Formats: sequence, C-alpha cells, structure tokens
Amino acid sequence: MLAKLISIDGDRPIVLTKDVTVVGRKRGVCDVYIDRSSVSKLHCVIVKTDGLLFIRDLGSTNGTKVNGQRVTRGALLPGDELAFANARFRVYLGPDEPEPERRPDRTEMMTSFPEAELANDDSFDDEAVAGLGSESDVRLIGDD
Repeated sequence: MLAKLISIDGDRPIVLTKDVTVVGRKRGVCDVYIDRSSVSKLHCVIVKTDGLLFIRDLGSTNGTKVNGQRVTRGALLPGDELAFANARFRVYLGPDEPEPERRPDRTEMMTSFPEAELANDDSFDDEAVAGLGSESDVRLIGDD
C-alpha cells in the first residue's frame, strides 16, 4: 500500500514508507521534518498497519486536525485533510506505484534467446553476414 501526504500548500508530497512515522520540527529525530515554527518539535506520530493509517498527537501546542477538527488520535481515510498546526495535507492511500520499466542490459539481451535464428529474409546481405566471423570471434565488452 502506498501512503502519501499531498501538500495542499504546494510543497512536495510526503511518502510514508515506515510503519511508524514521527512528524515534527526536530531535525534528526523526526522522520518527517516540517520547518514551521507552528509545528511542535515532536508533533504527532502516524502508524501504517493493515492498509490503514492512524494518527496520534504527541501533545503538540497548536494541535493536529483531521478535516478541520482537532484530534488527539484517530484513523485517516483517503481524501482526509490532515493539518499539523498550519501545515495542511491531503491523505492518499492506494496501490503501490508500478516499478519503472527496466530495460535488460546487453548481456541479458544476447542470452535471452540462444536458439533464435535469423529469419529467412532476402533483405539480409549474405556476404556482409559471412564477413562477421565465427561465433568464437565474438566477445562481450568486459570479458577478459
């Protein structure tokens, strides 16, 4: 499950990768660092479990709000507005983003189809192909 906090104020989205995420203004201690004086040093904790998000305020001065209501703890649903003091986010919960398509390297491409043969096509120049040498003459880059 992919869990993100998408900034309503136009800041970068925050991807929640850990099962327990500490949010606050104390650099080096908090997993999510928010550089705003209205955010407490240790503001709240977000717990990701079984496809759900739960939040617990850590006694912050300016509070944690879900959909405009100050909360001490509660569940987060997709689309909820979550605010740490005046830093506002929209909750996104969904399937993981697909992995970027990986292109095989040259070695994988050359060994993927060892039984492949050239098609019987008149467009090949038999003399040019014959001049390439035998299979024992072929060497991969990096083979020494």
